[in-house]
Amino acid sequence: MTQQFEQFFDYAKQFSDNAFKAQALTLKGLQTVAELQLKSLQKQAGSAAELVAAVQETRDIDGLRSLWEKGASLSREQAEQAVAVSQEVIAISQKTAESLAALVQEQRQAANDAVAPAGRKAAAK
Repeated sequence: MTQQFEQFFDYAKQFSDNAFKAQALTLKGLQTVAELQLKSLQKQAGSAAELVAAVQETRDIDGLRSLWEKGASLSREQAEQAVAVSQEVIAISQKTAESLAALVQEQRQAANDAVAPAGRKAAAK
């Protein structure tokens, strides 16, 4: 009976250790995504501030034409940057999911390995 309790507690400890590892992996992925998005937001805010400063300095029709081109260019750059950041976020998410899947596979294998010797002992009796 005590052997069954020991096996249960060993499995529970292993499960909690793997849950902690899974949480750490997930938090690391979220931190990386948040950093990417924050950098992107800072860059876009800087570009938008430059455009607003240029708007305030515009005095004639030629300035407005160049401002129009600058705004279109800024929109294109920000769209390209958003796509690039989205692709990086997807890559980080996939990497995190693969790491979590590997952790689950390790947990499953360890559980199978722990149950197999107990099954052999029961069959031997």
